[in-house]
Amino acid sequence: MLTRLAGQIYDAALDAALWPEALARIGEFVGGRAGAIVTKDSVSKAGTPHFHFGLDPHYVEIYAKTHSHLDPTSGLSLFDAEQIVSLPELAPDEEFRAGRFFREWMQPQGLVDAASAVLEKSARGCAFLTILRDEASGMVDAEMRRRMALVMLHVRRAVQIGKTLQCTQAKVATFADILDGLNAGVFFVDTDGRIAHVNVAGKDMLSAGDFLRSIGGRLVASDTKANHTLRETVAAAVGGDVEIGSKGIAVGLNADDGEPYVAHVLPLSSAGRHRAGADYRATAALFVRKAALEYLSPPEVIGETYNLTPAELRVLRGIVDIGGVPEIAAAFGVAETTVKTHLGRLFAKTGAGRQADLVKLVAGFSNLLAA
Repeated sequence: MLTRLAGQIYDAALDAALWPEALARIGEFVGGRAGAIVTKDSVSKAGTPHFHFGLDPHYVEIYAKTHSHLDPTSGLSLFDAEQIVSLPELAPDEEFRAGRFFREWMQPQGLVDAASAVLEKSARGCAFLTILRDEASGMVDAEMRRRMALVMLHVRRAVQIGKTLQCTQAKVATFADILDGLNAGVFFVDTDGRIAHVNVAGKDMLSAGDFLRSIGGRLVASDTKANHTLRETVAAAVGGDVEIGSKGIAVGLNADDGEPYVAHVLPLSSAGRHRAGADYRATAALFVRKAALEYLSPPEVIGETYNLTPAELRVLRGIVDIGGVPEIAAAFGVAETTVKTHLGRLFAKTGAGRQADLVKLVAGFSNLLAA
């Protein structure tokens, strides 16, 4: 019976909705009629029952609102974790039975005693398991203490496991929110190209069914040649190909309307996947976006960074959008010497030595966040 009970307790660690049933089984095992997992603030005396069984909802509500301040369990924080403590050990029995908590909360429910044990302690209070006894069962006895001791280790471990899982899930949710904020499509894939996770921008690409599709859960490029290259690149990333390395490699893709896209394939080590919170079966990450520069909004951010004049910023954007000096001069309707003068000042202010360096500089300011 204890083995089966331990299994139910650890199931509750994975699914918190199972805690009331697990607590009920604990109650049966140790000889209690009701019980709960409660957190108690040692300063305010407030208590919060998180999971419970065998208690009338009305009494759960008034315990949280008022009566938790009156019960003697604040003294539990003075005891060691897993140590079984009865109510007479927390307060003199005569005094306790004359108090409001017993008269207004326990006695109306036919409860007479409780066996409690600390699960966790902090500077502010503690979390504890309490199993309540009724008049038919009588006061906490040696047999109940023995049985409580058998289950406390499992309950304490299960609570710790549950907290760890909640923390991990929160990190994964945060990670997913960050990815969803990018305007690049992000795909985590396994060795066979199966999609383990995709962000919002990636889902939009798949829904469009243009140059990327999901077929049988696998990421597939519409162009046969590009798909073959993509599959080989993912396989090389998974296998740790020296040409891929830790920086990844780019694969060109073309939409039906001729718009160029690029997929940057980045290998994921097992340690990296763990830190990122990505699905552990993912072995490579693909970042897919248009092969074009997207300026920050407003574009004056670059100008403010390098103290550029409006004319210099205009020429800088011309280098990116139009091309060389003759083309810029023709497009702007100015002399080539004027463009060259501004270009020289751009080199001096930014530290760039070539027009290609200026294009890279603008690329560094491109906006990766979704609009």
